[in-house]
Amino acid sequence: MAVTAAPIAARAATVDQSSLVSSGAATLKDLLERLAKAPHRRDFKTVPMILTDKNDWDSEAIQELIDYKGEPKQVWDNTGLAGPWLNLMRNAVNVQIYSFKKPDFLAVSVTHALAHLALFNQELWDKYQLAKLTEGKFTRNSLIDTPPAASTDPKNFNDINGIFSPNDNSLTVLQRRGVVFMGCHNAIWELTGKLLKKGINPDKLSHNEIAAEFTNHLIPGVILTPGVVATMLYLQRAGYEYAK
Repeated sequence: MAVTAAPIAARAATVDQSSLVSSGAATLKDLLERLAKAPHRRDFKTVPMILTDKNDWDSEAIQELIDYKGEPKQVWDNTGLAGPWLNLMRNAVNVQIYSFKKPDFLAVSVTHALAHLALFNQELWDKYQLAKLTEGKFTRNSLIDTPPAASTDPKNFNDINGIFSPNDNSLTVLQRRGVVFMGCHNAIWELTGKLLKKGINPDKLSHNEIAAEFTNHLIPGVILTPGVVATMLYLQRAGYEYAK
């Protein structure tokens, strides 16, 4: 089924990325509002292997992250889909906010390799049989689900079964806490190339077209980069501490 431009373009910036942010995090909330307003184009028909036009990625949102003045700030190099990455970031946010009293702490995930599959919506997982790439570890993109723990009272932050516990290791819930996930055009290009070699191409698209479709199906709130490893350099120069 062909991708429709208007609904996907509108859906890209509709994530509620501050509903669980601490009331004392004025600087972080201001950043998240600016990120939501920044352009997130998701109506591509075709994209090249190497992006050269900043309008083809979320350049304004990336610059907002580079310019962020809140402290501290950490960039996570995430590659393993089935690894502990969401748990580690959740723990980091908990400690910074409640132990070190740093409500404006910002965690950014530079997401690539197999972990990048978590950034695509279930529609794309179904269409391109992405579960088959996980060696049986996933049958669907459960990392974007909202667990029952997410409905508990956030004021009870020490609830062992609550919203800030390991029972709530959800990418979308972390977004609501202010964690930012960056997507990678290079990862999209390489992933779609593998699918083409496997013959998984239901609409008989070219490589440029299938990469565009994958870009259009990034979940809301993801910031598209021309390449996350290269982009991470500028975050580190801006004072982000590296974590893996």
